[in-house]
Amino acid sequence: MAVVEERDVREYCQQVARRAKAAAQVLAGVRGEQKNAWLRQSAQALRACQAEILAANQLDLQAAPQFGLSDAQVDRLRLSPARIEEIAAALEEIAALPDPVGEVIESSVRPNGLEVIKVRVPLGVVFFIYESRPNVTADAAAICLKSGNAVILRGGKEAAHSSRAIVDRMRETAAELGLPIDAVQLVATADRDAVGHLLALDELIDVAIPRGGEGLIRRVAAEARMPVIKHFTGNCHVYVDRAADLEMAERILVNSKCQRTGVCNACESLLVHAEVAERALPRLGQALLRQGIEIRGDEATRRLVPAALPATDDDYRTEFLGPVISVKVVESLGDAIEHINQYGSHHTDAIVTGELAAARQFVQSVDSAAVLVNASTRFNDGGQFGLGAEIGISTDKFHARGPCGLKELTSYKYVAYGDGQVRG
Repeated sequence: MAVVEERDVREYCQQVARRAKAAAQVLAGVRGEQKNAWLRQSAQALRACQAEILAANQLDLQAAPQFGLSDAQVDRLRLSPARIEEIAAALEEIAALPDPVGEVIESSVRPNGLEVIKVRVPLGVVFFIYESRPNVTADAAAICLKSGNAVILRGGKEAAHSSRAIVDRMRETAAELGLPIDAVQLVATADRDAVGHLLALDELIDVAIPRGGEGLIRRVAAEARMPVIKHFTGNCHVYVDRAADLEMAERILVNSKCQRTGVCNACESLLVHAEVAERALPRLGQALLRQGIEIRGDEATRRLVPAALPATDDDYRTEFLGPVISVKVVESLGDAIEHINQYGSHHTDAIVTGELAAARQFVQSVDSAAVLVNASTRFNDGGQFGLGAEIGISTDKFHARGPCGLKELTSYKYVAYGDGQVRG
């Protein structure tokens, strides 16, 4: 895949989008077993070309210092034989999922005998902008292809060689099977203007999906002329109710915050009902401190957890993505709900309680994509919810909310079957 000269970026983007549109029209009619064969044979191609992919990845690793990547970012960038096997296995897992395209969502027969069917169809062309992890390249391509969509991939320049090696294998496999190779394309320029050019092509691209930092997502949301499936931040809460089992609360809190601190469904804020704060906070605070978590709390929290630092209003709005948590004592369940709806990001929030009425009120009133009762926030994930692979977790309310898997990358159309009916 040749690198594009900067002066040709606008025309190049239009060509990519036009090819994707044409490929999407073909892919919409491809049978499920053909898409599955594409994914399975792509998995085998990745395994067979392991040396080539690792060599490409090495070029990215050598360039990492010039991009100022942290050790954690370099680790996410690095491929190994084991990680390539994981990428290949993920393609096979997506192939094994039910095909959403053509699913009859509902149907009815009208009094005049007209049969009306609501059937699931692909969105069309997906423009996916994402961070620099090579496995995301394969996952996103596979999810889009399985759901019948052509995809334009704009990955981080930090993983350009690795992503290109993966996409080339998938395109070669498509050619071998007689399927549209332009159903998966990787943007071949690092020019930042390319994103803007593509976001203006609403007549060719049906939806944009940004996955990365808040700045990127807000830029895409501001510039895109097509719909955007977005998730800004994951400021997730665990609320310990007055009727909570404290042993359960500790287990859920530690898992929510500490299993992986840098992910979008990690807990960033702890709320504790005032009636149990005297018993709960010293225990929960020590559990967090043992895990190396910095606590920033209100006055009541700092009295009960002397190691806690003062919390600012901004702390309660922050997605830390690291070993820091904000803590507040609330006077009631209603106060907890109000705090979450005001300071949270509508991503994932959990209550720990033994009262069914409290759980019901929390579930009904917390305005988030996922609300959990007596379970870790870390469960808001396509695989954990039984949805299979996901392309991201949406905090939007329209069309797709929460984990975005195969069905969330489809729309629907109505099909009506008659035998000569005309409207009077």
